[in-house]
Amino acid sequence: MSIRIVPNRDTDAPSSRASVAHAIPPLLFANLKSLYARRAERLRKLAEDSPLQDLLIGAALVAEAQQQVLHDHPLTMEIEPVLAASGNSAQPPLNLHTFERAPHWRTLLHALVEELRPQVDPHWRAVLENLEKCSESELESDATALLSREFSQVNSERAPVIWAALSLYWAQMASLIPGKAHVEYGEHRQFCPTCGSIPVSSLMHLGAVSGMRYLHCNLCECEWHVMQAKCSNCEHTHGLNYWSLEYALSPVKAESCDDCGTYLKILFQEQDPNVEPVADDLATLVLDAKMEDEGYARSSINPFLFPDA
Repeated sequence: MSIRIVPNRDTDAPSSRASVAHAIPPLLFANLKSLYARRAERLRKLAEDSPLQDLLIGAALVAEAQQQVLHDHPLTMEIEPVLAASGNSAQPPLNLHTFERAPHWRTLLHALVEELRPQVDPHWRAVLENLEKCSESELESDATALLSREFSQVNSERAPVIWAALSLYWAQMASLIPGKAHVEYGEHRQFCPTCGSIPVSSLMHLGAVSGMRYLHCNLCECEWHVMQAKCSNCEHTHGLNYWSLEYALSPVKAESCDDCGTYLKILFQEQDPNVEPVADDLATLVLDAKMEDEGYARSSINPFLFPDA
């Protein structure tokens, strides 16, 4: 991995590559105390007068449920052994492909179902009740398929709820990683250095990291730095173009790459400080349609809108 998390005991060890890392924080951990509430608020705001109102309100309900379940079911685990085990490898410590999931994620799932059940219409209530009746083996099979991007193997209606539980589980684990964990610079930054998943979108920050672009993980909610001058998918530095549907100062654009033929949305806090990686990506599906018409493929996945295959 290009950004590698290692145990705290190694944070003071000299490193020629680490010497250049002090200026830009390579990795930002999510503030879970406000993440889901802020996302839900943004989704509801974007839903006003939007043709995607039902989709956005449904996503807001899930985010609000995540905030409540986070409060009711905190995760306790020893993260240091996990970091130590990954310290000498090139793999992220919470690798979504190899990390052994604890039953806690299923506890989160059932709690999400209970939170959502009284708030949804009869159709979605039936989906949730069906999900509640699934066996542990069925749920684990669906989880493995989603994490492996084998989306056609999972019912498209229950996939976002399962992912919401998995994401909350991974985000809780990531929040336990010591804030001073050492990271290293390098190439191959398409994947999250914490869990190995892919971004939902990218964000140009204000504040302490003003002008820096960070990719936002669609699983553990961490953000990692990738230079704006590089394609976030193939890392080439030429053939990049920026697209928007409204005007030059639109807070949401799509960055396309002619080398790999993909695009990723980039959100600009300078144009709108309230932009949110998941909410604003979901609310701008018209831009996705435009990019597909131009022949570009999306390099990211929104946790509320999985592809069919």
